[in-house]
Amino acid sequence: MRNFLNFLKSKVFLIQLGLALLVVVLFIFGVLQWLKSSTNHGEFVEVPDLAKLSVTQMRKVVEDSDLRFEVLDSANYNPDYPRFSVIEQNPPAGYKVKQSRKIYVTVNPSGYKKVSVPEIIQVTLRNATAKLRAIGLDVQRVTYIDEFGKDMVYRIKYKGKYIEEGYKLPKTSKIELICGNGSESQSNQIKSDSE
Repeated sequence: MRNFLNFLKSKVFLIQLGLALLVVVLFIFGVLQWLKSSTNHGEFVEVPDLAKLSVTQMRKVVEDSDLRFEVLDSANYNPDYPRFSVIEQNPPAGYKVKQSRKIYVTVNPSGYKKVSVPEIIQVTLRNATAKLRAIGLDVQRVTYIDEFGKDMVYRIKYKGKYIEEGYKLPKTSKIELICGNGSESQSNQIKSDSE
């Protein structure tokens, strides 16, 4: 034990301890310098504004800025943006990011997605309108015909042509509903009178 304590107080041990601490400090300093240079510490790139750019234009702008990109699934169609153009990006324009950072972009699809006309025949106008709006269709006009069921939907028209339930239309399409006005047509009354 006494020899060990004497060794700890010896000049050789203190020199070795000093050299070991110097090596550790130099190693840590070297690692920090390497990390600083490999992660571009303190160097930032401003994210460019990609809104309304086509995919080809966006690719060039992103690559010229030393960034990367990933296209996410297309969102719902936005008529304020050109088809196949960028409608969203993350991080947003103006943010400072490191080089090679990935920018996530959402591209405008070619048009509205299609939806099926729901079952609205023999349904009241109010309920039919609610069902249509729920899936993204609009009622442009209501035309009344002589049928006993007041405000009951009897037919559906799109661009002047009769369509059936289940017919696929682009979202936001405007349709016409043919509804009853609450009075039977004369031909129906004549039929029932003769029976």
